[in-house]
Amino acid sequence: MRLLKVATCNLNQWAMDLDCNMKNIKESIAKAKEAGAVIRLGPELEITGYGCEDHFLELDTVTHAWECLKELLVGDWTDGILCSFGMPVIKGSERYNCQVLCMNRKIIMIRPKMWLANDGNYRELRWFTAWKQKDQLVEFQLPGEISKALSQESVPFGYGYIQFLDTAVAAEVCEELFTPIPPHAELALNGVEVFMNASGSHHQLRKLDIRLRAFIGATHTRGGVYMYSNHQGCDGGRLYYDGCASVVVNGDVVAQGSQFSLKDVEVVIAQIDLEAVASLRGSISSFQEQASCKTRVPSVEARYNLCQSFNLKMCLSSPLKIKYHSPEEEIAFGPGCWLWDYLRRSGASGFLLPLSGGADSSSVAAIVGCMCQLVVKDIASGDEQVKADAIRIGHYTDGQYPTDSREFARRVFYTVFMGSENSSEATKSRAKVLADEIGAWHLDVCIDGVVSALLTLFQAVTGKRPRYKLDGGSNAENLGLQNIQARIRMVLAFMFASLLPWVHNKPGFYLVLGSSNVDEGLRGYLTKYDCSSADINPIGSISKQDLRAFLRWAATHLGYASLADIEAAPPTAELEPIRSNYNQLDEVDMGMTYEELSVYGRLRKIFRCGPMSMFKNLCYKWGAKLTPQEVAEKVKHFFKYYSINRHKMTVITPSYHAESYSPEDNRFDLRQFLYNARWPYQFRKIDELVSELDGERVHMGGASDLGDASRGGGMGVVAAGSGNPNVGL
Repeated sequence: MRLLKVATCNLNQWAMDLDCNMKNIKESIAKAKEAGAVIRLGPELEITGYGCEDHFLELDTVTHAWECLKELLVGDWTDGILCSFGMPVIKGSERYNCQVLCMNRKIIMIRPKMWLANDGNYRELRWFTAWKQKDQLVEFQLPGEISKALSQESVPFGYGYIQFLDTAVAAEVCEELFTPIPPHAELALNGVEVFMNASGSHHQLRKLDIRLRAFIGATHTRGGVYMYSNHQGCDGGRLYYDGCASVVVNGDVVAQGSQFSLKDVEVVIAQIDLEAVASLRGSISSFQEQASCKTRVPSVEARYNLCQSFNLKMCLSSPLKIKYHSPEEEIAFGPGCWLWDYLRRSGASGFLLPLSGGADSSSVAAIVGCMCQLVVKDIASGDEQVKADAIRIGHYTDGQYPTDSREFARRVFYTVFMGSENSSEATKSRAKVLADEIGAWHLDVCIDGVVSALLTLFQAVTGKRPRYKLDGGSNAENLGLQNIQARIRMVLAFMFASLLPWVHNKPGFYLVLGSSNVDEGLRGYLTKYDCSSADINPIGSISKQDLRAFLRWAATHLGYASLADIEAAPPTAELEPIRSNYNQLDEVDMGMTYEELSVYGRLRKIFRCGPMSMFKNLCYKWGAKLTPQEVAEKVKHFFKYYSINRHKMTVITPSYHAESYSPEDNRFDLRQFLYNARWPYQFRKIDELVSELDGERVHMGGASDLGDASRGGGMGVVAAGSGNPNVGL
C-alpha cells in the first residue's frame, strides 16, 4: 500500500493585507502538520489575496509576495510537507499567476497558470500573461534576497509535474480545470496521481454542482486524487468566495469542507491509498493504450518519499454524500457571511437599513438576522476570532460577549421605517414586527414634513406646486413627487447611520444597506439615488422569485414568522396616494411581471440575446399563449425601458454577486449606458418578421431549453412616463 495523507483548505484572505494572509497561511500549515499531512494546498494567489485587481500591476505587490514567501521558507513551515503557495511572479517582462511548490525550505518548481479566467467577474488577462511553452521547463533566476536566503539560485519554471520517489504530483490552477482540454488529462497519462487545484472561485446561486462535477469527472475515467482549495469570504469586493475545499479519489468525494463559514481557516484532511489509483488505471484498457503513446510532459525530480506503507493506525477516507445547500440557504448564508466580513473589516459599528415592510428590504433584514445567528453560533462552538470581532464591533466590556442573536442584533443593527402619507398601516406594522423578531433597534419616522418643506421651496421658486396624476397632475409631476420621497429617504438613511451611534453614545459609524433586487436593476425600476442607494447591497444580484422563496424559507428556518405575511403581500412602492379604487403595484407600473423579467434577464445576459434573438426564442417559449405580435410588443417594451434606465447601473450600490444575469455595470455586465431607446433597426427587423408570421400562432410544444416556462399573460404594455419612479433620471 502507498498511504498518503493530504490537506487542502478554505482561507479567508483579504486582498493586499499580507499580515492577515500570512497568519492564515501559517495556521493552515500548522493544522495540516498536526494532522500528519505531507501535502498542503492553499488557494490561488493566497499570499496577496485573489482580488487585488490593478494592484497586481504594482511592482510592490510582487516584491511583498516574495518577501512573504521567504518568511515561510526560512522558517520551519515547509519541513516535511509539500506546500503549494499562490502568488504573482514576474519572469523577464511578463507577469504570471503562479503556484510555487516548496518543500524542506526549498522551492521545487514554479508552475505558471496556462489558461486564464477572463469572463464574467474575471479579468486575469488584464494583469497576467498565460504561460504558453508547454514542451519544456525553463530555469527561473530567483530574486537576489530569496536566492541568498535559500542558498538556491534558480528553479524550474513552467508546465510540468514533480516526480517523487513513490508518486507524481502536479498543479492544475482554477480555470484550467474547466477548459476543453484540461491539463489533468495529459498529466494523468504521464503518471501523475495527485492533482492540486488552487482556486479563486466565487459563489453564485446553484453553481456548486458544476464545480463538483468537474472534480469528479477529472478522476472518474482516468483515476487519481484531485485536491481542491479555495478562498472563503469577502476579500474586499463584490464577490463571496464560497470555499468547499474538497478531495476526490477516483470519482468519489472523500472530503468536503464548508461552503459558507465565518472561520478564517478551515483545513480538510483526507487519507488515501494510491494503489487504488494505480489499480483503476490498470483496469482501463483505453487508458493503457493512450498512455503508451502519450505526449511527454516535463518533470522535476524530488528525491523524497511522501507515502507510508501499510499502517492500521491510518484509516482511509471513505466516499461521502455530497453536501449541497438549497438556494434559500445560499441566500441566507452567502450574503450573511459576506456582510460579516465587510462589517468586521470596514471599521463600522453596525448596519442601518431603511425597512419598508416589503419583500426586498425584509429579505435584507432577515439576512442580517441570519448573520447575527451565525456569529452567536460560532462563538458558542469556540471560534475565538469571531468572538474577538464580535466583542469589538458590539462594544462589549467586562468579559461579556454575544450569547443571544437578538441581543447582538440590537447592538449592531438599526432599522428605520420612513413612512409618508402614501404608506399603509400594514407595511408599517410588518416592518416593526420583523425588526422586533430580529432584535434590531427600530425607528418609525414620518417624512411628510420634509416633503412638504421641499415642495414649498419649489413653489416659492417656480410659483407652481406639482400634483399626483390621480389628482389631475401630469406624468412629469407624478414622477417628480415620487422621486422626492425616494431621495429624501436616502439622505435621511445616511444621516441616521452617521449620527445615531453618537445619539446612543456609541463610537464609529453604521453602514447603510441597500435593498433593490436584480430584476429591478435590470428594468431600472428604482429611482436614481433613492433608498436603494447605499454603502452595500446584499441582494442586488438576487431575483425577486428567489427572494420570495427565501422569505418563505426564512419564516420557518430563521424563526422570523412575519416574513410569511410579507411574502404574501403584493409588491408595491407606496409612492402614490392610496385610493379606494387605486393601489400602486410594482408589476403594473413596470408593465411586466417579475417572472417575465427573470426570463428577459437570462436571455439578454446568459444566452447573449439581442432584441431579435430574444423575440425568436420567446416565440417558441410563449407561442402557445401569445401571438408573435404580442411577443414582439413585450420584447420591445423590455428593451425600451432597459435602455432608458441603463444609466442607473453606473451608480448602482456595490452588490453581492449571486446571479449570472446581473446587470451590474462596474465589474460584471460591461455595456454602454447611452442608448437609442427606440432601437430603430432592431425593432424594424422584428416588425418585418412579425408581418411574415401575421395571422399565425407559433405552436412549438413545450418550453425551450433556455429556462422554465413563464406565464404567457403578464402585464399589458404601459406608455412611457406613466408615473413610475423609474423612468427618468
